[in-house]
Amino acid sequence: MKKEYDLPKMKSRKNPYSSKLKRQVTIRMGDDVIEYFKTLAEETGIPYQSLINLYLRDCVANNRKPDLHWDTNSAA
Repeated sequence: MKKEYDLPKMKSRKNPYSSKLKRQVTIRMGDDVIEYFKTLAEETGIPYQSLINLYLRDCVANNRKPDLHWDTNSAA
């Protein structure tokens, strides 16, 4: 490694990993969902937000879709 670099002479290049970076979003989740992933985080040593991201990424990779059919005949 050089002691000094002449920055004006250096060529810039785009970060090759910039397309892989995560984007911050705001999302509302139920307390039960957050507690589930926080408990799982304690068991695995993986941050709960990373676990949520991994789970959602798995859903995307396997084309999983939620079951959005509710029983309309049940008593309210």
